Amino acid sequence: MEEKQLIECVPNFSEGRDTAIIRQITDEIEGVEGVRLLDVDPGKATNRTVVTFVGAPKDVVDAAFKAIKKAAELIDMSKHSGEHPRMGATDVCPLIPIAGISMEETAEWAHRLAKRVGDELDIPVYMYEAAATQANRRNLATIRQGEYEALPEKLKQTAWKPDYGAPVFNAKSGATVIGARDFLVAYNVNLNTTSVRWANAVAFDVRENGRIEREGDPITGKIIRDEEGQAIRIPGKCKSVKAIGWYIEEYGIAQVSMNLTNIRETSLHEAFEACCESVQSRGMRVTGSELVGLVPLQVMLDAGKYFLQKQQRSSGVSEKEIIKIAVKSMGLDELSPFDPSKKIIEYRMADAQSAALVQSSLLQFADETASESVAPGGGSVAAYVGALGAALGAMVANLSSHKRGWDERWAYFSNWAEQGQVLKDALLKLVDEDTRAFNAIIEAIRLPKGTTEEQATRKAAIEKATQYATSIPFQTMQMAFQSFELLAEMAKQGNPNSTSDVGVGALCARAAVHGAWLNVKTNAKDLNDRSFAEDILKKAAEIAAKTDEWEAKIIEWVTF
Repeated sequence: MEEKQLIECVPNFSEGRDTAIIRQITDEIEGVEGVRLLDVDPGKATNRTVVTFVGAPKDVVDAAFKAIKKAAELIDMSKHSGEHPRMGATDVCPLIPIAGISMEETAEWAHRLAKRVGDELDIPVYMYEAAATQANRRNLATIRQGEYEALPEKLKQTAWKPDYGAPVFNAKSGATVIGARDFLVAYNVNLNTTSVRWANAVAFDVRENGRIEREGDPITGKIIRDEEGQAIRIPGKCKSVKAIGWYIEEYGIAQVSMNLTNIRETSLHEAFEACCESVQSRGMRVTGSELVGLVPLQVMLDAGKYFLQKQQRSSGVSEKEIIKIAVKSMGLDELSPFDPSKKIIEYRMADAQSAALVQSSLLQFADETASESVAPGGGSVAAYVGALGAALGAMVANLSSHKRGWDERWAYFSNWAEQGQVLKDALLKLVDEDTRAFNAIIEAIRLPKGTTEEQATRKAAIEKATQYATSIPFQTMQMAFQSFELLAEMAKQGNPNSTSDVGVGALCARAAVHGAWLNVKTNAKDLNDRSFAEDILKKAAEIAAKTDEWEAKIIEWVTF
């Protein structure tokens, strides 16, 4: 099952004092379905507001365009002043890949947004970072040089022709910079000292820019220069990291304050470990850390898995447990409680109603299934049974990785446990997806059918919904079938005390495959596209036949 695409948008608007104007701009964003407004941060001195929202790419681009349009209507740059560099009513609007989408794809969405802004709003647009069309335009500071006041002359220069929109000065709205960039993580590491000097020393060790090389004392010594008179720098350990040391009176400690500008080059846990190494060499210790703002889920999962593997413990545990390990390992809860539902972007985006079944208790799920409602039905139950089968396989792998005397095999079993977790999570998503697919058919059936055009629209909608409702249980079959490889391996190599668990897992996987197959056949008979129906029925029958073979083998292996 494909991961849902999610991007973040962080537009900066040149208004930080008039709350009515700010509210009208953010209302445009909140008015787009599928977008979640996460943060609004106005600054009076800078006269600038930074807004953060997330959603699916198309929804985010729609929201960004509406916000830029509203800002153009309400903000007059000819009257603007503030401490922060700026060149437009919407000064900069970066798109940031969060989940299920590459930087290249995100850059394409940035260009779609920029074209709309240039064509429909008559605002000159420059592309930067990963969306830049010219190497000298990657850096925002380069594009913004001279700010709003320089635009009239700048736009006359061929070298500064905008990427989108006419090269004509828009006195009211200025120009806008749109692009795609990596997620920036603001991260502070806490030290058991009050010394800003020592905190800065650690920051210099860690940050990419490092420190200036000096003779003797690294702080007061004479600067060493090259033949051209330029100060020689000793690079720091972490790429794409900016850092300084400071003292926080509120906490009574010094911190190393970092911006991780490319988490693919330096991850959160790598920055933490680099600080620990530097701190220890200087006779101090790290007591904890804090995340400022939000963080993508994958950042926390990567950190949790890193620390589990460092302990030679299986990383094939639940997402919740992995996040807990990350929080405890880096002391993210030292200064204040760390609530994943508030700090992780994907969790902030989660709609409580969108996963009602998997979030319910076993009793609630059983009662809802047993009620007079037609959903959840057999498809959701099949997916849940399949999730239990994969979970049992992961459980045996985890138990085997921790078995006394098998220490040298922990990584082998950890890898299998991780595969089980992936299958379990995919099948759990299908529990709710099956109900949504059924509801989509009902919604299509309820469409108006008065005119010929309405009848055609309704017929097409029913066909599309029915194809979807057929493909979902087919995905359940595929996911449940994949768990046999894990279960078979555990039957042959896993902890011998858990063979019965493997057998139950195989029975669950078979029930999931055959249960979902019934749903595939039921929905496929109503499809008008017989080519689609016959193809999926053929593939489903093949999976079912192979399932019976696997289940028989595994039951034979685990039966004494």
